[in-house]
Amino acid sequence: MDKKLKQKDAATKLSLSVRHIRRLTEKIIKYGDSAITHGNRGRPSNRKYPDEFKNRVTAIVKKNYRDFGPTLAAEKLEERDGIELSRETLRSWMIEKDIWIPRKIRDKDDDYTWRKRKDCFGEMIQTDGSIGDWFENRGPRAVMMAYIDDATGKPFARFYPSEDTRAAMDSFRQYIEQYGIPQSLYFDRSSIYKTSRQPNLDEELKSEMPKTQFEKVLEILSVEPIFAYSPQAKGRIERLFETFKDRLVKEMRLDGISNIKDGNEFLKTYLPKYCERFAVPPANSKNLHREAPAKMDLNWVFAFREKRVVADDFTIRWRNRFFLLEKQSIAIKKRRVKVLENLNDEVKIQFNGRFIEFKEITKHSLNILRTKRKETNTPIEEKPKQPWKPAHDHPWRKQNRALFKDLSR
Repeated sequence: MDKKLKQKDAATKLSLSVRHIRRLTEKIIKYGDSAITHGNRGRPSNRKYPDEFKNRVTAIVKKNYRDFGPTLAAEKLEERDGIELSRETLRSWMIEKDIWIPRKIRDKDDDYTWRKRKDCFGEMIQTDGSIGDWFENRGPRAVMMAYIDDATGKPFARFYPSEDTRAAMDSFRQYIEQYGIPQSLYFDRSSIYKTSRQPNLDEELKSEMPKTQFEKVLEILSVEPIFAYSPQAKGRIERLFETFKDRLVKEMRLDGISNIKDGNEFLKTYLPKYCERFAVPPANSKNLHREAPAKMDLNWVFAFREKRVVADDFTIRWRNRFFLLEKQSIAIKKRRVKVLENLNDEVKIQFNGRFIEFKEITKHSLNILRTKRKETNTPIEEKPKQPWKPAHDHPWRKQNRALFKDLSR
């Protein structure tokens, strides 16, 4: 306008066309400097939702989804209330109404770096248990035993009354039946997975470290155990619990789930939807899960194994249960046998690599059996011991005979 710069040079500096520069110049001459602002500045958008609709949506969120995040709340509004709304719009409304606090305001721990995911599905599975009020005040406290694939983020989970070896075994068997045997399992150093006792004499002679019942199962399945030294090391499973305690708890609340049995049934339909929503494709499409061999009976792979000594009356005691061997041979008396008890409380006894027949008896029957044995096995009167006399040709006699001849001379 002052004729100090050509319109072509101004267009180059502003990355605009010459025609648009000419148009802006005409607007400024006619309306002043305010002409360069957008004409809709300060006006409400044509796509703005009415205040009445905004207030109705926020009222529904406050009543039904107050502790939901914007993403989950938007999904539930569309699914249950028929209100289709973008999560970002809902996020801004929830922040404005003090229903939700933005993540950037929350405390954040950035001391740990992210580990790269594994490449293949089944290469490494993280597992852990989380006890909590999963059914809120509608049912008892429960433990979720969860598994998550490191490469894809596909989860598997089941509820149990407590976190123990039986729950760990049963949940891992359920995982194998659905996906197969993974290459490795990543868990913490809980007493379920890692024992702190010192090796006994047999283990020292074999140069072996003591193993938990769960480690023995992994050894049979050829699954590599990996132990974590901190919760952050297995952060993927920890974040899964954090997500489940937010989304899953609220989903079960909406469906009225109040016990472990119904919770496990709900997980069968919930987990596939979760995979579709949050799972990621692996870097390598190869699946490293292995099918269980046809000869392998998982009923007896997932079993408790301990050694017991056969008593003189051919009985074995196992967890206050008593078993009497059918074939009673002196070769097995006072010998060590292996007792197996599966998750169905069925028992087998193994000796020298083969299973032997037995029957379970009560403690009362055992006492009667031992009483009869004492009565029938009366001690035999022993004859008095005779003094030992050396033989006629014993070297001692020969030596004394030669000595006697020398003395007689």
